[in-house]
Amino acid sequence: MPSGRTLSLSFPPFTPWVKRIIIACVGIYFLQVVLGAMAPEARGILELYGGLTPALVLRYGMVWQLLTYSLLHASVGHVLINMLILWMFGAQQEQDWGSKKFLEFYLFCVAGAALTTIAVAYSPIPGVSPGTSTIGASGGVYGVLAAFGLLYGDREIFMFPLPFMMKAKYMVLIMVFLVVVATFQPSQGVNNFAHLGGLLFGFLYVKFVPRRGLTFGASEQYFNFRNSYYRWKRRRAARKFEVYMSKHDRKVTFDKHGNYVPPDDLDKKNGGSKSGWIN
Repeated sequence: MPSGRTLSLSFPPFTPWVKRIIIACVGIYFLQVVLGAMAPEARGILELYGGLTPALVLRYGMVWQLLTYSLLHASVGHVLINMLILWMFGAQQEQDWGSKKFLEFYLFCVAGAALTTIAVAYSPIPGVSPGTSTIGASGGVYGVLAAFGLLYGDREIFMFPLPFMMKAKYMVLIMVFLVVVATFQPSQGVNNFAHLGGLLFGFLYVKFVPRRGLTFGASEQYFNFRNSYYRWKRRRAARKFEVYMSKHDRKVTFDKHGNYVPPDDLDKKNGGSKSGWIN
C-alpha cells in the first residue's frame, strides 16, 4: 500500500494479535468493574499485583508487572481510547509486519515504557515516587503511534469529527507535544512518563532493530556463536590429533578449518598423483 494513501473512514480489520490484546484488556477491565462492585478488596489486590509499582518490581522482584500493567485500565474512557488507537493504527502494522513481529514490537514498547517509568520514579524529578502505581496500555499504544508516524508518515488521516485531513507524521508530532506538556505538569506524577517511554521505544524499534525483529536477530547471533564455538573445538581437536600422531611417527594433515586432508589430496596439491576424488 502506498505510504501517501489517505486513511479512509472504513474500519481496519481485526488482525490476530490486535484482536487478542483488545479482548484481553476489555475482559480484564470488565473483571475490575465487577470486583469493584462486589469485592473492592479483591480489585485492590488485582491492581496492586498486576499494575506497575516500581518499588515492588525492584524490592520484591515482581517483574511480571513490566507487562501485566498494560492489561489494566482506570476507566471506560481509558480502555476505549487505548483500544481504538491500537485497532486503528496497529492493525496496519500487523498486516505489514506479520503477527509474530508485531507482538514482539508491542511487548517491546510495553516493557520499555515500564522501564522508563521505573527509572523516572527513582529520579530526583519533583512529584514522582516509586510507590506510585501505573496501569494502562498507553505505553504500547504510543509505541504503535510512533511507528505509524515513522513508517506511514505521509499518509493522510481524516481527523474525524474535524472536517480536515492531516499527515500521520504531523498528527504524531502533535500528540508527542501534548504528552510532553502533560507529563511535566506538577499534578501528573510518574504515570505519563509511560507514554513517553512507549514513544521512545517505538522509535528505537523502527530505527535500530533488525528488519526481521529482535527474536530473529538474537537467534542468528546465537547460532553464529554456537557454530564458531564448534569450529574452534574442531580445529583444537585436529591440532591435538596431529601432535599425537607425530609422536607415533605418523603424519596426518588437517586444513585451517580442522577438516582432515587425505594424503592423495596432498600429493595432488604438490604436483604428484592426479588420482583421487574431488568433493
